Amino acid sequence: MAALLRNVDLWLAWASAICSHRIGIAAQIQGCIICLILSIGWAFNSLIRGRELKQIRDEERNGNSFSFLYLDINDLEHSAQENLPRVSVVMPLKGFGEHNLSNWRSQVISLYGGPLEFVFVVESKYDPAYEAVSKLIIDLQGQVDAKVVVAGLSTTCSQKIHNQLAGVDVMHKATKYVLFLDDDVRLHPGSIGAFVTNMEENPKIFVLTGYPFDIPSNNIWSYCIYEYHMPCSMGFATGGQTFFLWGGCMMMHAEDFRKDRYGMVSGLRYGGYSDDMTLAAVAGANKRVISSPPVAVFFHPLSTHVSFSQYWNYLQKQTFVLESYNSQVNWMMNRALFYSHCWLSWGFVLPYMISLIQITAWCRFLAGSPCFDKVPSTAGVILSFCSLICVGIEISSLWNLSKVEIELCNTLSPEEPPVSIHLYNWFFVFVALLVDNFLYPISAMYSHFNQHIDWAGVRYHLRDGKIFKIERGKKS
Repeated sequence: MAALLRNVDLWLAWASAICSHRIGIAAQIQGCIICLILSIGWAFNSLIRGRELKQIRDEERNGNSFSFLYLDINDLEHSAQENLPRVSVVMPLKGFGEHNLSNWRSQVISLYGGPLEFVFVVESKYDPAYEAVSKLIIDLQGQVDAKVVVAGLSTTCSQKIHNQLAGVDVMHKATKYVLFLDDDVRLHPGSIGAFVTNMEENPKIFVLTGYPFDIPSNNIWSYCIYEYHMPCSMGFATGGQTFFLWGGCMMMHAEDFRKDRYGMVSGLRYGGYSDDMTLAAVAGANKRVISSPPVAVFFHPLSTHVSFSQYWNYLQKQTFVLESYNSQVNWMMNRALFYSHCWLSWGFVLPYMISLIQITAWCRFLAGSPCFDKVPSTAGVILSFCSLICVGIEISSLWNLSKVEIELCNTLSPEEPPVSIHLYNWFFVFVALLVDNFLYPISAMYSHFNQHIDWAGVRYHLRDGKIFKIERGKKS
């Protein structure tokens, strides 16, 4: 045991000396800067979401009990509601999960006052989602205009895109706006009305989008998903125009699909893998506006039991989208995202590995270990404590943003049981910050060199950024 401890001390003395090099010091300083940038970003997001929450509550105190639907109560007048445009909601489905039924109910039970239809799209009648959603439509017969469409199997693009385009093909001829929703989005009663208001006020909007807010289970891998989403969410809480797009919630002009504007339908149909990355590239290339209003944030309850394999598959899906592209400019943007995200992820994790070595080495030195022939670097230890302070600031900022978004979602869905910030395990959040940022570059490099992804029993192969081969197992 003494020999083992001596070997550990010798390694610590060597590692501490290596970490005290100016490169190690620079890595720790960089880690502190990354933490503070994230903190500032989340603080800004909190202001944007908090300002919207305050407006809703102020209107409620002033007597508008429907402020969660419209800030101006006059918008609820019959004369205003009868002129609202027709909206078609297209929901591509795959399988039947733990929270799907409650999510679908939240989507179809909308308080939008204009003409509204719901198109659920499955690949076949043998998909478990087909029976479940058919039963839901029967239960709500006469209350909603909804139908199920069987799209068949995709051959030239991802199944999700294939289902989306099949939904577009059967939408009402008078539809002005089409809203694409994933089956894991828990919509608010006034969300569709808020989206339409934004689209009507600014006709230049090409895509209006939102972002999920995860409700993790008491499971470290679900917290890793939550942690992955939160830094990405900064691009969606701008209060308006943004460069980012989430495929789980997109409202667009139906006419853009009818006319195949910018060739976007062809780009999706022939080789398209990621709907949001493709449309974001189209928007950027044609100087079109992507917008994300402050109310476009939705509860996203995660599965009770998230295994490592499920999390790893989820992470691979996120990194794999950077391998798909539809133009040289899109490829360059994806490469920039690839390298910057990998750099920042490991740039975030490395300082804590250095800090662990420096603090442990100091503890062993103070304990009188004879293996340390000189005092470990004081600068390294000071920076180690600075790293801990910075991550404390970061988690505090994340806690505040989470609290604001939870309160906003609770306010926008007053009919649902409220979610509490006290359900969150902040030790798990800290661990997830390290685990997810450590694994992201590994997943990104794996996706880059393999150029294929498994999605619900289907393997998609890419070549030059496009799907060129689809393999299906017996179950799919």
